[in-house]
Amino acid sequence: MTGPTSTADQPKEQSEGYVSPLPAPRPHLGHAMASEWTKLVSVRATLFTLGSLVLLVVGIGLLAIIELRNTGDTLTPPTAPALFGLLIGQVAVMALGVLTITSEYGTGLIRTTFTAAPGRARVLTAKYLVFAGVAFGAVAGSVAVVGIASLILRNDVAGQHGAGEWLHALAGCAYVTLLGVLGLAVGAVLKHSAGAIAVMLGLITVPPVAGGILTTWEGLAPLGRTILEYNAPVALMQLFGIPNEVEGARLPSDLSHVLLIVLVTGAAVAGSYLLVDRRDV
Repeated sequence: MTGPTSTADQPKEQSEGYVSPLPAPRPHLGHAMASEWTKLVSVRATLFTLGSLVLLVVGIGLLAIIELRNTGDTLTPPTAPALFGLLIGQVAVMALGVLTITSEYGTGLIRTTFTAAPGRARVLTAKYLVFAGVAFGAVAGSVAVVGIASLILRNDVAGQHGAGEWLHALAGCAYVTLLGVLGLAVGAVLKHSAGAIAVMLGLITVPPVAGGILTTWEGLAPLGRTILEYNAPVALMQLFGIPNEVEGARLPSDLSHVLLIVLVTGAAVAGSYLLVDRRDV
């Protein structure tokens, strides 16, 4: 009866361990972004949501251009007609932001993702960057189509409006993109598609209604006017150059609207990093 074989008696190849002949580079953010890009473009939700965004912005924008041409309006900026479709299309951007992460929680794919890429902060960063790039490209492209169509169909406005109006429109596109990023952050925190989308819809639709109600009560009128001044629809109207008025109030600057959405989105993104890194899945 022989005793156990010592480590020295084992074959040299077995004691040294297996070495893969394939290159195994250290994972980095670029790998995570490539993975998230593949996920985003390979699901039908992306096509449906961004497709509906383009149809709404361009379709309603062209109708607005025709109406402005018939009325002889030359004061409205060429990019302003895109706002009418964007006020509805922003819902598609927010929904896509939510689904970018909650769909993985719903199917359980998030476990595979975090197993293959244990660096959760890197995965979440890749999701934010890929989504923001795709969303901004779709929004800005749609607005650009409407703006160019406005210059062509309303040739009387060509040359009467400066580059500043296009820069304001780009700021509006960034605003809508940040709403989508906020939706992604809320989705990362709640891990539930319907709940996160409901929160984002409430964030857009409730403030104008609540502000209007509060202004009817004398004691709460200042709070109501503040809510009416600082909400997403008013911010977009202001950035796209559509006149809007709140009774008894002086509307805030464009910069204050942008800073507010940056602060709110930044806080939500920071919270998503904290929670995703601490909980099990």
